[in-house]
Amino acid sequence: MKMRNIYIVLTLVMLIWGFNLPLVKYLVTVIDPVTLTTFRILTAGITVFIILFIFKLFRWPTRKEWKYIVLGAILNVVMHHYFLSMGLARTSGSNAGLILGMGPVLTAVFVSLILRNYPSKVQWGGLALGLLGVSSVVLASGGASGLALGDVFVFVSIIAQVLSFLVIAKAAATLDPRLMTAYMFVVGSVVLLIIGLVQEPGEIQAFATVPPKFWLAFFTSGILGTAVGHMLYNYSVGQVGPSKAAIFINLNTLFSLLFAALLLGEVITYRHLVGLVLIVSGVILGSGAAEDMWSQRKKRNISNKKQT
Repeated sequence: MKMRNIYIVLTLVMLIWGFNLPLVKYLVTVIDPVTLTTFRILTAGITVFIILFIFKLFRWPTRKEWKYIVLGAILNVVMHHYFLSMGLARTSGSNAGLILGMGPVLTAVFVSLILRNYPSKVQWGGLALGLLGVSSVVLASGGASGLALGDVFVFVSIIAQVLSFLVIAKAAATLDPRLMTAYMFVVGSVVLLIIGLVQEPGEIQAFATVPPKFWLAFFTSGILGTAVGHMLYNYSVGQVGPSKAAIFINLNTLFSLLFAALLLGEVITYRHLVGLVLIVSGVILGSGAAEDMWSQRKKRNISNKKQT
């Protein structure tokens, strides 16, 4: 797939995740977070397997690939989702947004240290712009409060997610990231189920009393927001690497704000618009899209000179 198409896919994923946020906010008011996350992810895993069967992409992993799957499930599904849900219950949305906005920068740092794949100066500048844009959007929404235990939980969740991107990128040499996503979801949901039974005993019974609109939001979130979103994102990580893919996470803040305004009635101010400009600029520079365009333009200019 061409790089431009990957960028379009990543932008679409952030749009899906932005729409998913208000859905999850509603769902956790009905079902406790760990139990909800368990069955939402299990639904996503089953959905991805069905898609893979249809397109004949399913196969049984090798013993080595199972190691990547289990490690990815622990990091990307269990630790990330567990600590994020626990953190959101203990800190403000502003603090959580600021910490999650560090994801692309942390990804670039870990990729540099572990994989020895160093971003260019232009990409580092894009990462800084994106972080500044996320910070301005979050602060415009009410500002950040003091450090709390929930902030630590959210930080642990983003570290776990960043490390999982490295695992996915490493496994992509032999294992299709979309297939890895399905296995990670199922393995991770089993672990979360055990945690939920201990931490939230009897909460499964609450599913029997939920209103009809809950199921609409649940399956939309599980199938579209989690299954399709993560399948496409993990595939993109395998194609362009963790650093370039992670920079698009900044767009998640932008689209979350947009859908929060449309669905939850939140107000957008001029500070949000400033953040929008910074985030988009950061994505263009940090993803390498700008350098790709400059490189293509140079090649065309050289080609035109040779022809003349």
